[in-house]
Amino acid sequence: MRQGGVIAYPTDSCYALGWHIGDKAALERVRRIRQADRHHHFTLVCADLTEVGRFARLETWQFRVLKACLPGPYTFLLSASRETPRRLQHEKRRTIGVRIPDHPVPQMLLRELGEPLMSSTLILPDEGAEAHLPLTSGPEIRARLGHEIDAVLDGGDCGVVPTTVLDLSVNPPLVVREGRGPLAPVTGGKPLY
Repeated sequence: MRQGGVIAYPTDSCYALGWHIGDKAALERVRRIRQADRHHHFTLVCADLTEVGRFARLETWQFRVLKACLPGPYTFLLSASRETPRRLQHEKRRTIGVRIPDHPVPQMLLRELGEPLMSSTLILPDEGAEAHLPLTSGPEIRARLGHEIDAVLDGGDCGVVPTTVLDLSVNPPLVVREGRGPLAPVTGGKPLY
């Protein structure tokens, strides 16, 4: 990853693509693989809330929501801090997706790197009946993407349900995608929508 590699790795929700935070060429490779435009939110995977605080502006209520849910299968959209490079932010909204997964593989990666990594759920463009489902096994990922990525960290099948995505850049928060993370810790049992 430090030398421009793009990897596939398991998380507490499903497999994801990962690359070094400062690597613009790797970011463009992932855009091509995912066929994502400049408005797509990529995710900054962090080891802890201190790292999140470097890249996102957090108000007290937002910090409390993150503390109640993380580590876990959630992605939060937050206003980017001044330290966040523009290429990592949503082009129009100036937000960044952040998460802290509860899985040993990304935790090991983050310890080894000593900094956050960029990530995107491993969902390929429309391909018939299985469109919009993440790839879920190391051998399948190698067979489908072996020529486009540099490594697959095979952690076994981790499912096809992606993270719950919550937009905390607005108040009240918005549910962007319901996924593996339950909404109860965020809402206190009350609906957000």
